[in-house]
Amino acid sequence: MANVLVGITGGIAAYKATGIIRGLTEAGHEVKVIPTANALRFIGKTTLEALSHNSVDPDLYSDVADVKHVELGQKADLVIVAPATAAFLARYAAGLADDLLLNTLLVTKAPVLVAPAMHTEMWSHATTVRNVRQLRSDGIHVLEPAVGRLTGQDSGVGRLPEAEEIVQAALALLEPQDLRGRRVIVTAGGTREPIDPVRFIGNRSSGKQGLAIARVAQARGADVLVIGANIPTVAGLKMIHVETAAELQQQLVAELGEADVLIQAAAVSDYRVARPSELKLKKAAIGEALDLRLEMNPDLLKLAVETRQPKQLIVGFAAETAANDSELEARALEKIRAKGCDLLVANNVSGGAVFDADDTRVMILDEYGVVSQCSGTKDAVARELVELIATRLRG
Repeated sequence: MANVLVGITGGIAAYKATGIIRGLTEAGHEVKVIPTANALRFIGKTTLEALSHNSVDPDLYSDVADVKHVELGQKADLVIVAPATAAFLARYAAGLADDLLLNTLLVTKAPVLVAPAMHTEMWSHATTVRNVRQLRSDGIHVLEPAVGRLTGQDSGVGRLPEAEEIVQAALALLEPQDLRGRRVIVTAGGTREPIDPVRFIGNRSSGKQGLAIARVAQARGADVLVIGANIPTVAGLKMIHVETAAELQQQLVAELGEADVLIQAAAVSDYRVARPSELKLKKAAIGEALDLRLEMNPDLLKLAVETRQPKQLIVGFAAETAANDSELEARALEKIRAKGCDLLVANNVSGGAVFDADDTRVMILDEYGVVSQCSGTKDAVARELVELIATRLRG
């Protein structure tokens, strides 16, 4: 758990800070909000207190005996300022300290992430460009604004990035950079095998766990590529989209040679329709029963192991229906020894558990047995798995 300060300045995007605060608190972090006086014109103090579970007092001159800007700055593990207006950027770059937020920023030694939001002309103005350059040279992390609808009828660069993107970028500053220089491929989602142009054989994988792993690995400095099977594009992640097991195999063959790590989290269909129809099948023409001839897809995990490069680390996944943990462990051990991967993440999906959920429970094994058991959010499981991977790469 980290102590996170969230500074809010007086822009129309101030209301979006609620998503940042909620994301941080739900991830288990302690959040203290410091709005400027102008920020409180856009968002209420009561709302900020309710979401952060802490009191909000932006007055520099209250509780003077406690020297609260020093206490806040020294205690912080991370500072986020979102939205950051052009006026705030100017004062911060000049080292001015005329309110609680700026005084705290001059005290803290914690990493600081600033997310600007303003009209396009203000963002591109020479003064703002100069101020951003100065802040970055001072070691402040300044996010690029998003492109989209602004106030009024205008659209363009200057929009505040989405809350989830800001939270991820900020928390990444707390992660060790021990995967820098490593290339990691993560497969995620579930393949679909066509029956005809509108029907397919698929599975219930949402891709959430694979995407969580990709984000954590990227936060630790890795060059991450996601090969996503039937999942949407995620901002900030480099992705290749595929549909079928054959397409996934094609991309793995093309990309795997340069990878240090493959994390095969995608749910790959074991079988495909031997001869998909080029035209939509008509119920009236088929009758009461439809017989499909299925043929086996290649075992992509085993193929990756058989063609691996020296020192390449490969992680597999196993979704099993087991009566208890002992049975799950036995099945997972049998699978990892048959496949030959370095680590296997096994979970029990009995009763539809895990699929599309935010929480999960897994065993992580190597060929000798269980090396870790983890439960909680899929982000927490991702952090545990990536830590094990980083340890093995170091070893």
